[in-house]
Amino acid sequence: MDDLGTALLTALGLVLVLEGLCYALGAEAMQRAMRMLQEIDPALLRRAGLIAVMVGVLIVWLARSSG
Repeated sequence: MDDLGTALLTALGLVLVLEGLCYALGAEAMQRAMRMLQEIDPALLRRAGLIAVMVGVLIVWLARSSG
């Protein structure tokens, strides 16, 4: 597998580990958070998601360009 494929699989694995930990260690807190999310305006959630994507791309770009 090429470097990009390895990096993508590694990133996906890390996302699943982190998300799984959130549910395993704080299931009730995750349920409360989901209930709260239902009350937030979808446009605000969309904006927050886009900001998260941009920050994530920046972090990946910085990590890949420094090494």
